[in-house]
Amino acid sequence: MSVEATVGATLTRATQRLLAAGTSGGAAALDVQLLLGHVLGVTRAQLLAHPERALQAAATARFLPLLQRRAAGEPLAYLIGRREFWSLELAVTDAVLVPRPETELLVERALALLPDGPANVADLGTGSGALALALASERRQWHLVATDVASGALEVARRNAHALGFPDVEFRQGEWYAALPPGVRFDLLLSNPPYVAADDPALEALRYEPRLALTPGGDGFAALGHLVRGAAAHLKRDGWLLLEHGATQARQLRAELVLNGFRHVRSHRDLAGHERATEGQR
Repeated sequence: MSVEATVGATLTRATQRLLAAGTSGGAAALDVQLLLGHVLGVTRAQLLAHPERALQAAATARFLPLLQRRAAGEPLAYLIGRREFWSLELAVTDAVLVPRPETELLVERALALLPDGPANVADLGTGSGALALALASERRQWHLVATDVASGALEVARRNAHALGFPDVEFRQGEWYAALPPGVRFDLLLSNPPYVAADDPALEALRYEPRLALTPGGDGFAALGHLVRGAAAHLKRDGWLLLEHGATQARQLRAELVLNGFRHVRSHRDLAGHERATEGQR
């Protein structure tokens, strides 16, 4: 990629670099376009509309290190500093998990479980704020509390709330239920907790993301079990607990919910067909 390289030639060569690193074809092309667009400060459409545009040396110097980091497996969201979730553009840093499309299933279920009107809702382990802010965008009458044990994550979430215009979301630091305001009962508690087993090979591919948000250790069920066992003390009568979990954990989670007195226990599948979210009513 010389000083005289064009946008089109740079995209082609960079895509080949990611393909050689093991990225699939469509994803490689998209990642390269987003990276170069980020460096140049233009949209994908603007980038692709002018493939003959010369790429200056300064832009190449900024682009190549990002390409190298992406080829090594670092998430695109960390490289460009943002990720879309529920049509919201969220700031993302390595202090938080990268929001994933399958987690939007929790937003869909939360909206389906509660009628329109005022409600108290808590997002436990909010990370970037993705769940809480998606719900805030859909239900202006809800009082939303978002918690996280990590101060760095809460800083990202607060920044996203301010940027997106949701100043009423209440952020609180602490571990799970300990962070909730005392004496308040909720209509809905939801969480995307760490649920990956400590020996799962997938953790290697996720090595750039905060381990605390990925795995609780052991078989990966500890946080899910803790959330189920502690929920009743914080839910209103007929309130709901809604949890994301691993593709093989639904049966165990349903059994835990029933054992702890929940009814209407059911799991829902993500777009890939995996049981990904389970809910129960107090």
